[in-house]
Amino acid sequence: MALKGLDIFKMTPKTNCKECGSPTCMAFSMKVAQGAVDISKCPHMSEEALATLSEATAPPMKTIKVGTGDAEYTLGGETVLARHEKTFVSKTRFAVDVTPDMDVDAALAESNKVDYERIGERMHAEMVYVEYTGDAAAYVEAVKKVSGKGKTIILGCKDAEAAKAALEVCKAEKPVLNGADASNYAEMAEIAKGAGVVLGVSGASLDELYDTTAAIEKLGYKDLVLDTTGATIKETFATTVQVRRACLAKNPDRTCGYPSIVNLSKLAAGDEPMQIALASLFVLKYGSIVVMDKMTYAAALPLFGLRQNVFTDPQKPMKVEPGIYPINGGDENSLVLTTVDFALTYFVVSGELERSGIPCNLVISDAGGLSVLTAWAAGKLSSTSVAKFIQENVEPKIKCRKLVIPGKVAVLKGDIEAKLPGWEVIVAPNEAVQLVKFLKDLKANGEI
Repeated sequence: MALKGLDIFKMTPKTNCKECGSPTCMAFSMKVAQGAVDISKCPHMSEEALATLSEATAPPMKTIKVGTGDAEYTLGGETVLARHEKTFVSKTRFAVDVTPDMDVDAALAESNKVDYERIGERMHAEMVYVEYTGDAAAYVEAVKKVSGKGKTIILGCKDAEAAKAALEVCKAEKPVLNGADASNYAEMAEIAKGAGVVLGVSGASLDELYDTTAAIEKLGYKDLVLDTTGATIKETFATTVQVRRACLAKNPDRTCGYPSIVNLSKLAAGDEPMQIALASLFVLKYGSIVVMDKMTYAAALPLFGLRQNVFTDPQKPMKVEPGIYPINGGDENSLVLTTVDFALTYFVVSGELERSGIPCNLVISDAGGLSVLTAWAAGKLSSTSVAKFIQENVEPKIKCRKLVIPGKVAVLKGDIEAKLPGWEVIVAPNEAVQLVKFLKDLKANGEI
């Protein structure tokens, strides 16, 4: 059971030193109880109290790190069942399934074609799942082909000897060894522990999965992920949801408190439309890693868009970084357009600008992640803010002195021109969809 603020306060030094950032020990204790502050922020807590409280206040779902370098990802650590309750913290990761009898290089190359950026986030299949098919030597060769490719490796292997050989090739990359079940968990736990990698646990049923996980915990190993893939879609969904509910219940069962793997290559082998549909389901319902046959743009565009919406803090607006975004090969002599940093506005406007085919520079200023009219009403988008951003960030880099502002804030035109000597301010249409014709007309009339 989670400790209350008063329970935590009883174990604090009660010095009210303020070194933790809170005015009193009681205030600090309340923040710790709410999960807003880590107990280690108190520099005067005794070792005994710190150990006790760290265990008691730790999230019911363990946070697991896999991979290394740019391919290191955090799984788990969730504290709520629904995004609107607070926020989800560790986004679903996608893995592409390969087997030794495939052309592994070709499969990876096909997957790597999907690699783009959306709202400052790289969208690609972050992991590769290497499935063992019975030939240890061929399996090791397949693992060699996926090593060093910038993807986190998941070894789908229940054969202890083959797993050892594969880990010798890739253990430095901190893969996931997804191979423990009721028949081999002790041996697999030792292998994972020796290599220092995360161990995947599976079971023929929810009860078997639970019992096997508990047995591995008793062996002293808790760097685990749970493979909740069952024999059917219904069973897989039920197991995945029940595991998450159990670990985030009022009285959490920490044996269920681990990230999950859902293998769609087993549930819907060769059926891409079904895999895309199921992937969207498990993005919403607790799949930490989702394994698919392949990643194509047909799958990536809806899935990554959905994931980005689900795994953002609902209390913070989605926004893009302020800066200059060249479009259609825009350079220092190209037309300058400006709008706010609200993500939806940026993507709608940039999409229409790309469609026009006219080189330009889209300037994004900090408007607090608000839409044009909302930012203007809140004072976040003003002639002063626009002029200041242009003077500090655009004038040193761009020679063109024509600035297009959103039509909905045409009222700012005169003030901006007064604050930006030498600039011609042009008012764009009210709707982004009209930008293509607007820009083409400007070009036809020789204005740009």
